[in-house]
Amino acid sequence: MWLDRLNLLIDTNKLHDKCVLIIGIGGVGGYALEAICRSGVNNIIIVDNDTIDVTNLNRQIITNLNNIGNKKIDEAKKRILSINDKCNVTCHDLFLDENNIYNIIDNHKIDYIIDACDTISVKKELIRISKKRNIKLITSMGTANKMHPELLEIIDIRKTEYDPVAKILRKMVKDEKIKGKVMCVSSKEQGIKNKKLGSNAFTPATAGLLLASYVINDMVGNNE
Repeated sequence: MWLDRLNLLIDTNKLHDKCVLIIGIGGVGGYALEAICRSGVNNIIIVDNDTIDVTNLNRQIITNLNNIGNKKIDEAKKRILSINDKCNVTCHDLFLDENNIYNIIDNHKIDYIIDACDTISVKKELIRISKKRNIKLITSMGTANKMHPELLEIIDIRKTEYDPVAKILRKMVKDEKIKGKVMCVSSKEQGIKNKKLGSNAFTPATAGLLLASYVINDMVGNNE
């Protein structure tokens, strides 16, 4: 069986019926998606409205020279099914905002949300939703202009430092008196000072794999 090696470490039967929502399947979300799929999760919802651009080739696992210009969700689904043809993949070609996100949440039974999007208002709303609906969430902070993946960590948002996205979310969590941990992947690296956002193949990829590792370990009970 294709999961035999993973079954030596965990009981993948605990994962087959789980449903994971992944928002954003770019440099970070694409690697999270890959790892979730390869771990035997059979129900995956992906949300993205972007098309593949040549500038994505340096870091996004779903991209190659043959699919430039194609929709990311279409290429992502094709890739997932080429790995696990039993996976139920639901695609939403949609730019999420704090209003239309409820259409997805209310129409699916979701066990875990992986937030790999870039929109601050959506990140805020996802934190609120996760607490209101009791859906587990892990969110990714910024990886642009950062060259040291070894400085990434899985951490409560309240303990983050340096990251400008995390600073905004920390304030929101404090101001709105949100209870309980808000888990995220964030870097302790201050980053290179650039007017434009640069990226590489390894920092976003590592962030995505850390997101997936936390979700998989949590769903099988290894984070307790």
